[in-house]
Amino acid sequence: MHQQNLPPYIQHLLLTGSYPHAVRETNLVQTHISFVVLAGEFVYKWKKPINFGFLDFSTLEKRKFCCEQELVLNRRLCPEIYLDMVSVNTAAGQYSLNGPGDVVEYGIRMARMPEDRMMSNIIQAGSLTKGNLDAIIATLIPFYQAAETGESIREFGRSEAVAINVLENFDQTEVLVGQGGLSRPAFERIREYAQKVLADRARFDGRVAAGRIRDCHGDLYSANICLADRVHIFDCIEFNDRFRYSDIAADIAFLAMDLDFHGLSDLSSYFISRFIAGSGDEGLPTMLNFYKCYRAYVRGKIGLFTAGDPAVDRGAAEKCLAQAARYFHLAEEYAATQEV
Repeated sequence: MHQQNLPPYIQHLLLTGSYPHAVRETNLVQTHISFVVLAGEFVYKWKKPINFGFLDFSTLEKRKFCCEQELVLNRRLCPEIYLDMVSVNTAAGQYSLNGPGDVVEYGIRMARMPEDRMMSNIIQAGSLTKGNLDAIIATLIPFYQAAETGESIREFGRSEAVAINVLENFDQTEVLVGQGGLSRPAFERIREYAQKVLADRARFDGRVAAGRIRDCHGDLYSANICLADRVHIFDCIEFNDRFRYSDIAADIAFLAMDLDFHGLSDLSSYFISRFIAGSGDEGLPTMLNFYKCYRAYVRGKIGLFTAGDPAVDRGAAEKCLAQAARYFHLAEEYAATQEV
């Protein structure tokens, strides 16, 4: 890791003595939008000062507001994990956590979850079970039943609104065609498939009429699930309501796609069938392939964005590009089914 590419406050937080609690070592995990510092029994999450259009963390005040939203929204599913908002301050040229002086950055303090129980690690170990998926479903069904809805939220389920989310991905990645395994023919096939489904307005209107548009999680996949003493589903989308106000099928399809991505298509099918049986959402399969394709493409896009971040080291960037290629290939497979 090239620390000189990291903001000075992050370099400070990587020192074990920067915390008011015991820290033997620190670890930094980066996404395309966040710095996540693992320190002792806590996790500190900080937002990068970026503006992707669909996400705007460009000012300190905007990042503070999104931190506040992150706490409120994620406490819906795991209040015991999301503890409080913190700050890095500077006085007399010295950085400190929640200290005196000017605020340099705002972040979120979270309880650290057991690494070996992270769903992504369970998948890598080859030990994910149907029982794990049953526990996730038992958590999700009441969450969706209680999730906020209403006329303003329902409108986000109509094809015109969904098109904004889906088609902007192609606008944002067209200049990146040729990178991360995204060929021009694949780009065109996936975009054509998406446009064809989006033209079927009645299908989307039916989901709205069925009451399936809710204030969802927005980022439901294995990296954001911990299967510990209970199911913790964390890190929902806080930075843009239109990514959370969606068809429940868009959330469910994300986790199903993730299972497909990891070669667990049988468990993916089990997850879908059990969720439908428990929720009574018999119309979900009409949207499944479309939203799987959308989610796979988004993950590919994020891989390209992350690889292009100068704060990300070369090894991590190459891994992101390799993963992006797999996601784009999966999106192309969904598009090729022509289930429209």
